[in-house]
Amino acid sequence: MATTKAREDIKNDLKTLKEDLKTGAREETERLKEKAAEAQQRLKAKSAEAEAQVREKAEVLREQARGYYDQARLRGREYYDDASERFDEAQRYITERVQERPVQSTAIALGVGVVLGLLLAGRRR
Repeated sequence: MATTKAREDIKNDLKTLKEDLKTGAREETERLKEKAAEAQQRLKAKSAEAEAQVREKAEVLREQARGYYDQARLRGREYYDDASERFDEAQRYITERVQERPVQSTAIALGVGVVLGLLLAGRRR
């Protein structure tokens, strides 16, 4: 009878141990789930923070690019205005010289035309 009692005690102990292991496994699983949820929340927070920083940097770069574009546009306009003014001056200068010496200007234009004509005609042969 003692062996039967010992067997029953061992069975009960094993049953208790099995239930304790199940309970411990459930508790550990819950604890791990909580840790995973916390880690996920931290990851989301860090991700949102990084995204905000990237957006901020992108905005700063966008503003710098706008500034560079505006500067380039102003410089281009200045260069265009300067070139246009110089072209107008050159045109006025040529017009004045032609009006001062029309015969000489016509002879020079005729000479340049003949030279260009000869050069272009020589290429065709």
